[in-house]
Amino acid sequence: MPKTLVITPVKDSLTTTLETISAIHRSEGDHLYQVYNDFSTAETRAVLEQKQKEYGFELINLEDVTQTPSPNYNLVLQMAQKKALELQIPLVVVESDVIVKPDTLNQMAALSQSLSTCGMVGAITTDEAGEVNFPYLNFKGEKEPVCDTSHSLSFCCTLMTTKLLEQFSFKELSAEKHWYDVFISRQSRVLGLRNYLITNLPVVHKPHSSRPWKQLKYSNPIKYYFNKLIKRKDRI
Repeated sequence: MPKTLVITPVKDSLTTTLETISAIHRSEGDHLYQVYNDFSTAETRAVLEQKQKEYGFELINLEDVTQTPSPNYNLVLQMAQKKALELQIPLVVVESDVIVKPDTLNQMAALSQSLSTCGMVGAITTDEAGEVNFPYLNFKGEKEPVCDTSHSLSFCCTLMTTKLLEQFSFKELSAEKHWYDVFISRQSRVLGLRNYLITNLPVVHKPHSSRPWKQLKYSNPIKYYFNKLIKRKDRI
């Protein structure tokens, strides 16, 4: 039986996606891995299909499942929750701009079992030089290795326990939103569970690599806010 179900939602960004997949493939322990391809280009789909056997992941092409345009994060979470509950194992989201270490998944699984009334466990993110970066800048300099936090845990690299999965159905997630880490973090605490950030278990995060339009915030702010406010991208 695998220790966890690991998922990576993918929308192109092929270079970082393959780095993410390769790192998870090198992980210690037995972990079931699913990659959800959310209406990427034909080129990305072809490469993922080619790499599927080499890296040992299950590829789910959402264009074969739904006609709803990307992003389909709610559907991804619903499908993954169903699978995790069938297997009675935690669900780990590792996004396609994150690189885990070989022991990351094993450590997260072990910590989730040892921590009190645990709902979620997140790994702190750093740049390639090891400096804490977005979205956990407010934890920069934190000395405690395990933080019981009321702050939202990003889905960069986060485990959700079976306790949380059993108590909150992802079918309740609003289809009007694009991202759900803030809402699910809050819901976990509403249910009386605790969310923990692990500061001595860093993963490399390359912010916005999976959503390149967000880089416009720095290079072309007008176009960025047009995408965010007029096109209503990135709804949380």
